[in-house]
Amino acid sequence: MALKSTVFKAELQVADLDRGHFADYALTLARHPSETDLRMMVRLLAFALYASEDLRFGKGLSTDDEPALWEVDPAGIIKCWIEVGQPDEDRVRKAAARSERVVVIAYGDKAVDVWWQQNRDKLARFGKLTVLRISNDEGEALAALAERSMKLACTVQEGTVYLEGCELRPQVLQAAA
Repeated sequence: MALKSTVFKAELQVADLDRGHFADYALTLARHPSETDLRMMVRLLAFALYASEDLRFGKGLSTDDEPALWEVDPAGIIKCWIEVGQPDEDRVRKAAARSERVVVIAYGDKAVDVWWQQNRDKLARFGKLTVLRISNDEGEALAALAERSMKLACTVQEGTVYLEGCELRPQVLQAAA
């Protein structure tokens, strides 16, 4: 028998001063049995950073043709494709072909260093790609916020994210052209 996803509910208040975006979101996150609290919370962070009326979570780890999150406008055009973790070049290429903008939010320390060394040159050719990195310490602080029912306030100002007592400064490894 297959294990079921665990459902988490989040009331997220976003005040993104960098983009001038202010909104409240009632979110449901399904955490796949093989997904960690860290990965789930990085998905939630990605939502806060790129929040919009059309941003949605993908179907999850078991679906190859959907990202962690994506912004699809009412006409069906994929505006933004967001991956979390360390996707391979093929996945990024597919995302770049299907969407107007691609974002990767990598997390951790040594594994990200190795992944970035191996993929930096290959990924540099994707002009619409932004790659951000969350440090191990920031990731641990983020994962510690995970609860089945969460009420979170997030402020983004000058590239710094303030989320319930956590201060995160995502490092830009590659900025979109």
